[in-house]
Amino acid sequence: MKEQIEFFTDKLGMQLQALYWMHGVENTWHGFLRLNDESSIAFVCNPDIKEIPVVFGQTHAGNPGANCAGGTMQHLALKVKNHEELLHMRDRLRSKGVPVMGPLDHGMCQSIYFAGPENLSLELSYSLEPINADAWCDPEVVSLAGISTEELARYKNPEPFNDSQGGGAGQPDLAGPGPHMTNYPEGAYEAVMGLPDDVYATMMENEPPVKV
Repeated sequence: MKEQIEFFTDKLGMQLQALYWMHGVENTWHGFLRLNDESSIAFVCNPDIKEIPVVFGQTHAGNPGANCAGGTMQHLALKVKNHEELLHMRDRLRSKGVPVMGPLDHGMCQSIYFAGPENLSLELSYSLEPINADAWCDPEVVSLAGISTEELARYKNPEPFNDSQGGGAGQPDLAGPGPHMTNYPEGAYEAVMGLPDDVYATMMENEPPVKV
């Protein structure tokens, strides 16, 4: 945890916002690093993590172009404002000993790439205008993905959800298709998901650990 905090504060200039026992998870810390007033990067640390083996191509990609297992983070891209800030951040990283590749001009954005602690693959990127889906959905790739013309139109413009019940929708059948969270002890997932919604609002500690 300290290595990640050191890297993101020193190398990228981010601010540590929180470092506390993760609510509801035994023997585990949370660390939050500020992106803006609404967004953070959160790191999780407990003693068992060091026992999980790192296998490149499975648990970690190791670089922005390599494979890793489905459902894991291949690389993390963070937004900067413009080209000037991108070059400023490249200077900051390189002056602190971090090799940086780029900027690379992807057409829709420009990016630089570098490594973080624990074999993280990281990117800083900016775009000056929204991505034009008509220009950037390659028909060949759409076809290879098995997406029909009708599906593509729906994906570009999903139907709005007009059936809000003000938070009153009930939990779906836990035997249904999901997806579902996993790696719980036997029976715990069903017990947690079966709790009434109003219980969740009161079950976690929600006071900061330090009075200010």
